[in-house]
Amino acid sequence: MDTWFFTEQSYHPAWKKYSGDLRVDIPGKYADPMDMSRLINEYMDQYVLADQLGMNIMVNEHHTAATCLSISVTQILAVLARQTKNARLLGLGSIISNRPDPIRVAEEYAMVDSLSGGRLDMGFVKGAGWELYASNANPVDLMDRYWEAHDLILEAMTNSNEQFSWEGKHFNYRAVNLWPRPVQQPHPPVWVSSNSPGSGKWVAEKGYNLMSFLTGFAGKPTYDAYRSSYEATWGQKPPMHKLAYLGLLAVGRTKEEIERRTREMRAYQQSVKRMKDAHLAPPGYGPPQDFVRLLRSPIRGRMTVTDRALPLPSGKMTQPLPTNEELAEAGVMFWGEPNQVVDQILAFNEVIGGFGHLAVMAQAAEMSHEDACDNLRLFGEHVAPQLKKLDKTATTLSGRAVETA
Repeated sequence: MDTWFFTEQSYHPAWKKYSGDLRVDIPGKYADPMDMSRLINEYMDQYVLADQLGMNIMVNEHHTAATCLSISVTQILAVLARQTKNARLLGLGSIISNRPDPIRVAEEYAMVDSLSGGRLDMGFVKGAGWELYASNANPVDLMDRYWEAHDLILEAMTNSNEQFSWEGKHFNYRAVNLWPRPVQQPHPPVWVSSNSPGSGKWVAEKGYNLMSFLTGFAGKPTYDAYRSSYEATWGQKPPMHKLAYLGLLAVGRTKEEIERRTREMRAYQQSVKRMKDAHLAPPGYGPPQDFVRLLRSPIRGRMTVTDRALPLPSGKMTQPLPTNEELAEAGVMFWGEPNQVVDQILAFNEVIGGFGHLAVMAQAAEMSHEDACDNLRLFGEHVAPQLKKLDKTATTLSGRAVETA
């Protein structure tokens, strides 16, 4: 199993100063430019540490939000392409449904792949509902625009014979001729995030890598749909490296360290609720039935994975406010001493049916740079090596011995 480090790069100092919504509405006056600069550079240092620990790196982007300072995956990855040596660099991902110029996205990804010597993995995402307010994109035809941008980007990357024109519904180019070209041919691996069986099915049909975010055991139908669709489309079971999962991480040596880090991980999830329903799902952003359900139950629509009942592999449900133990069993947050974390990940990996990549959110909310680095080191030095021993087709690891000193 390959491991990836992830942080949302939040600007948490503003969370207590401003009592309103942390996306779209929060005024820029709550950002201290020098403090923001310090945090951004600390996050970059954490990525570099992940590379030194033998882990890979995953970066996302969001806009108009105090919960994520990364506004361009390609910008961050271009810096990391020069600062890191071995890590795969995953951008999951570029919000191509909002971008006005897909060819620029293709150029940026190609440049990162060239700078890194072929270590790029590229992801295409729809983007969050609140980002439409910044992009001015129409939520009604968002997915139609997404797929046209997707097709255009891949055509630009793979067509090296001659210039071509593109006359589409959303994008028009007289001459497309991509320079530089990506090192990885015909193009870098493509990833898509998916938290539903429906999207899992079409990701499999494309043959792309799928990553599910914080779904825990509730995400099993998504993985099952992917496996079934992949086998039906490609005539074989999907290799383990096609499937990935992201969970929260809180590793420590002492009870105090573990309690502090689990508390900070849960605190990040609470920021999700500080958002208007209209920003969460603008009309047209999703299926009408989902929008009706959200309007009828607005509070439930903003509940997070750390404060609602979750399904467990046993068939039972957690409490409405899950304990840390229940979050571990559900596969949402892996926490404790390193050997405990290994056990939790292996147990979840087995009940979910197996995945070849694990991304861990090892920094969140107010977790300090020092705490985040220690959290990451404990995982990279004592947990990741054990997961690396997993056979490419296995979901369990036998005869292991974990050192925690």
